[in-house]
Amino acid sequence: MLDALIAWCATWIVPAIAAAGYPGVVALMAIESACIPLPSEIIMPFAGYLVSTGRFTLIGAATAGALGCNIGSALAYWVGARGGRPMVEKWGRYILLSPHDMALADRFFARWGGPAVFIARLLPVVRTFIALLAGIARMPQVPFHLYTFVGSWIWCYALAYIGYALGERWNANSGFRAILHQLDYLIVGLGVAIVAWWVWRHLRRTR
Repeated sequence: MLDALIAWCATWIVPAIAAAGYPGVVALMAIESACIPLPSEIIMPFAGYLVSTGRFTLIGAATAGALGCNIGSALAYWVGARGGRPMVEKWGRYILLSPHDMALADRFFARWGGPAVFIARLLPVVRTFIALLAGIARMPQVPFHLYTFVGSWIWCYALAYIGYALGERWNANSGFRAILHQLDYLIVGLGVAIVAWWVWRHLRRTR
């Protein structure tokens, strides 16, 4: 099933980049960073393949990807800051979020927001949603975008380099893409564990 999903995504992601070039990379990575889980594990390695053909450069591909991440993150941040926080304040108790929890989140992003955003940009799945959380916590935008760009650039460069190294084998070798997607399952599993701990913590506090 995973291979089929990857193949389906590739059928339209690859032609989009091939036709649009760098702007296509920017647009697709912007979607990926706007809380829409479009797999960067397909977008950037194919951009790397185009490096091997001479159409792109590694620096150009990584920079286009990072710019797209910042554009998409700006939208997700804005949604979190303008709509997400009032929604959490009004309905948060139904998902076990108290004003105390929001205060903790604010203090966390005030102190560790930059490093947290940087590390999140190097993690599958988490990188897609970190901008929304930063917006809800209203992390200062200048460091948010700075750390977003740097972390995203490293991520995009690494994936593009894999595609460049594989060259023409990129399109025929779906194995490494499946391996990268296994990381997604690992992160989701950790997320489920954190949610379970969160629920247990609140139930214990209630008792």
